[in-house]
Amino acid sequence: MSDYLVRATAADHGIRAFAATTRELVETARQAHNTSPVATAALGRLLTAGVMMGSMMKGEEDLITLSIKGDGPIQGIVVTADSQGHVKGYVNNPDVLLHANAKGKLDVAGAVGKGELRVIRDTGLKDPYVGTIELVSGEIAEDITYYFAASEQIPSAVALGVLMDRGNFVKQAGGLIIQLMPFASDELVSKLEERIGQITSLTSMLDKGMTPEEILEFVLGDMDLEIMDKIPLSFSCNCSREKVESAVISTGAKELQSMIDDGEPIEVKCHFCEKAYVFQTEDLKKMLEHATRP
Repeated sequence: MSDYLVRATAADHGIRAFAATTRELVETARQAHNTSPVATAALGRLLTAGVMMGSMMKGEEDLITLSIKGDGPIQGIVVTADSQGHVKGYVNNPDVLLHANAKGKLDVAGAVGKGELRVIRDTGLKDPYVGTIELVSGEIAEDITYYFAASEQIPSAVALGVLMDRGNFVKQAGGLIIQLMPFASDELVSKLEERIGQITSLTSMLDKGMTPEEILEFVLGDMDLEIMDKIPLSFSCNCSREKVESAVISTGAKELQSMIDDGEPIEVKCHFCEKAYVFQTEDLKKMLEHATRP
């Protein structure tokens, strides 16, 4: 498999860890949305975080949505993932262009700006769990770290990276989440902090050819690391003509009649994958009948 994540435990289950390589799914998203380099980096980081957090859920139908709303030029990012390694997402302004930041890197924080991160976990209950935090930096990894601490009370270390090449293609992308369980000792905490501090760049590790397993081995190899499983990942949208048709019907009879009166076909694009669905006037008339049916 190409893109995949591994789930692992260490230190007698005092640590749980997730590591992923996501280059192909981020490149698929870049092509679908024709994103600029900084928009690709921002979307790619949140896609990677989303697919790792999705793997933390247990039910096959469970979904997690990460939504960032900021005052930066990217305007917002939305990502949805399931527990099976499928993820999709989009940015509100895919064309945003910014100069590099002070470190010479893509200025994701500048693109995102100040705002909030909302995490919605839908596990099939009547009301989904919703956790909201203010963005601490806009760099996304730091914001996810703060979310885990503030909303779920789980001390976590999060690393997310997207490396672009000169042709605006995704060269490397991936992520790492390491979490401490409540019974972890102070000694283990100190040791883990020291080890994580040795990671200077996740994408440089991937660019050297290191696999998710090898990255976890670097961080946790002397802490009785145990790889639990390996999950293939993909950018995958479950939109369909039927779902889009239902969305058009939901606009109401008045709006449908206006579309019919225009006498032109309409095109509706999926936000997540940019797939276009075209409905002719005859299709709209059938939808109007459905909308006005008692």
